[in-house]
Amino acid sequence: MKRIILPFVVICLLASCAENPSKQETSAPETAEKSFETYCNPIDIDYTYMSHYRAKNNVSYRSGADPAIVNFKGKYYLFVTRSHGYWVSDDMSNWKFIRPQSWYFNGSNAPAAAVKDDKIIVLGDPSGRGAVIETDNPDIGDWKTNFAVINPPGGVQDPNLFVDDDGKVYLYEESSNKWPIRVVELDPDNYYVPKGEEKDLFNLEPEKHGWERFGQDHKSDLKPFIEGPWMVKHDGKYYLEYGAPGTQWNVYADGVYTSDSPLGPFTYAPYNPIAYKPGGFLKGSGHGSTVQDNNGNYWHYSTMAISVNYKFERRIGMYPAGFEEDGQMYVNTAYGDYPHYLPDTEVKDHKHRFTGWMLLSYQKPVKTNSGEVNMDLNVVDESEGGYMQEQIREFDITQINDEEIRSYWVSEANNDSIYVEIDLEKPMDVKAIQINFQDFNSEIFGRPDTLKQQFVIKASLDGKNWETVADYSQNQQDMPHGYVELKKPVEARYVRYEHVHCTNKFLAISELRVFGNGKEAAPATPAKFTAKRQSDRRNTDLSWNPVEGATGYVIYWGISKDKLNLSALMYSQNEYELRALNTDQDYYYQVEAFDENGISQKSEVLYTE
Repeated sequence: MKRIILPFVVICLLASCAENPSKQETSAPETAEKSFETYCNPIDIDYTYMSHYRAKNNVSYRSGADPAIVNFKGKYYLFVTRSHGYWVSDDMSNWKFIRPQSWYFNGSNAPAAAVKDDKIIVLGDPSGRGAVIETDNPDIGDWKTNFAVINPPGGVQDPNLFVDDDGKVYLYEESSNKWPIRVVELDPDNYYVPKGEEKDLFNLEPEKHGWERFGQDHKSDLKPFIEGPWMVKHDGKYYLEYGAPGTQWNVYADGVYTSDSPLGPFTYAPYNPIAYKPGGFLKGSGHGSTVQDNNGNYWHYSTMAISVNYKFERRIGMYPAGFEEDGQMYVNTAYGDYPHYLPDTEVKDHKHRFTGWMLLSYQKPVKTNSGEVNMDLNVVDESEGGYMQEQIREFDITQINDEEIRSYWVSEANNDSIYVEIDLEKPMDVKAIQINFQDFNSEIFGRPDTLKQQFVIKASLDGKNWETVADYSQNQQDMPHGYVELKKPVEARYVRYEHVHCTNKFLAISELRVFGNGKEAAPATPAKFTAKRQSDRRNTDLSWNPVEGATGYVIYWGISKDKLNLSALMYSQNEYELRALNTDQDYYYQVEAFDENGISQKSEVLYTE
């Protein structure tokens, strides 16, 4: 299919700035409804502030995790842990939060969702012992219960409801560093009560599967967790996804087992993991769900880690997914936190929806007229126990474009005179901007209706004459990861964020990201690419010569030379220890370089036994 790129739309805001004496006339703000052709992870929904830990430590943070997404009558319904409701969209771009008429008082925990007989059915009682609830009108949310509590030994953790083509219903569940994924058939004609006993299916084998090892970069000796099953049926085969090894790590991923029956036996897929994103701005792609869009293409929604205010501080990402001709499942996370084309934007190949808009702002000179805050963090820090990374305690302005979501700038002031200005160092074509706000010492809990961010984005060629390219000064919506797609490319060297308002006490931004394209040649192909499998076959050492001017590199690997479906992005390094391999597989590898101007040709493909 021919790629169609339609005119872009802006999210726009207006503000005054102390260092901008020649303030320009601006048009009225755009409506809140977006008509974008692209999106950028994490998806920009109004994530809920967690309140279920409030009584213990009074730490406030947003989170969105464990997505269960279903396509119901042409609309997408997204159920997310502890959100006190759920989201609906008809385009995977504009998401509306639904406060249902009836729901779980304490929020659903890792909810299961499926479509059955013109209804959505859900299982997500946070106690782990509850009944299947259902509605035929999810936009209102008049959820009804049959009071038949499903109560297997140990309760139900991280459930998944799967409705087969014959109408039979199955429950898969578990979240543990001890117990395996389990399955039991449910009786839809008898209040969804289990038909017989649960059956054990499979557990982690980190001694064979390198990606199942716990910790940052799989370097912890703590026992890993298996969790988040999700069943997909494709071409008569059953694909049972599962998450591992821990939600707070950069290597949180999804794997898959396959079977000819929903009850098994299941076989480990040799190309595992399927969804893996260990590098870049926002990391992790585990405990996910896979859905077909209205065009017949698959999408995988995943959990991505921040883990600053608490280890379970997380966000949602979406990636193109599908199946190769031989049945191999894939989730493409390459450049997974750069702009991608949305489902309704026609592209030649669904597997490759990356726009080619490169990151222009990485480590560029940046300045602000506000000092950094000087105070301690109010967080739940479990780093000493090995269950989260150490805190980053510098809040200076250079944290705002270092491509690390766990670091952030905190302004000592929060008013409409503050600006942040990035010098791209050369004129470039700016096409999109993403502003990622952080919850530094937040005092917000639950879902107040007052949440909003108001700002202006301006662009300039000389740093003196400014053009307003995005105006949301009157915005009344919550946009914690405000993604701005411009109506048309703007040539600029300088990009300025002008602050108007945010609901939080502190203005804190983890990353101000500028996307587009430079005007020079793409970088050269990395030379002298080497791959050496370690004696521990779960690991391979990869290295290459640095490429002059390169911003970073992406390595690809897989078990077939023509299916290098796994990838890792890294900045400013020319070597990588790949620790995600399966011991009984041979592998192929490739590397490319990228910068503001584009992506190099890929290197030769290497092979290790």
